[in-house]
Amino acid sequence: MPHRWITKRPIAHRGYHDMNNAVWENTPSAFARAIDADFPIECDLQLSSDDVAIVFHDYDTKRLCGVDGTVREMTAEALTALHIGGTKDSVPTFRQLLEQVGGRVGLVVEIKSPAPEDIEAFTNAVLHDLEGYDGAVVLMSFDTALLEALADSGTKWPIGLVAAEFNEAERRKNEAALKLPISFISFCVDHVPSDFITLARDKGLTVISWTVRDAASEKIAAEHTDQITFEGFDPMDLSAGSEALDKAND
Repeated sequence: MPHRWITKRPIAHRGYHDMNNAVWENTPSAFARAIDADFPIECDLQLSSDDVAIVFHDYDTKRLCGVDGTVREMTAEALTALHIGGTKDSVPTFRQLLEQVGGRVGLVVEIKSPAPEDIEAFTNAVLHDLEGYDGAVVLMSFDTALLEALADSGTKWPIGLVAAEFNEAERRKNEAALKLPISFISFCVDHVPSDFITLARDKGLTVISWTVRDAASEKIAAEHTDQITFEGFDPMDLSAGSEALDKAND
């Protein structure tokens, strides 16, 4: 299956940042660090006012850039002029991220939920940037309408559902999404184990987890999902420590 690479190595949540101390999330520095460590990169996309896909998690610029602004109301030029967390890293476009990665590691791309009227523009912007890209990419979203638009586009890139179970409405939405032509689920580790994961696996879907930040969550994820999306630690150090402990207990 073309998406199964997502199970091979732990996935760096918003790049391999250091919890926004010196290396901030969704920045070229965090992406370079992930590439050097051979970790696939999870990242977030928003849409600018001129319909450019921007690598940015929040809907506004205050937390990350220290200035007031709404991403969808700002041009790509204005957004990419902003620096993140007072560092030298400016906000990247999706195209710039693709150029930086160049296929060296896989990309797990979360498309943030847009306004309903922006779904077509957002879908077109993302797929346009991916034209001719020679690397491993999967696309995912909480937004099932956006996933439907991706499916209707006939894209070759595997698509997946980002899911959690905070309430009964979300559980119903998740189960309904299993009717979509999705290849994988990215599921909240805080809600594992879940009957929904069982349903997904019965349909042959890959299940990854978000966001693993400690050994306890890593252990739960390892028991119930196929790979972790992590931040705040080196998962290879944790894995090595777990293996050594298992051998000592044999």
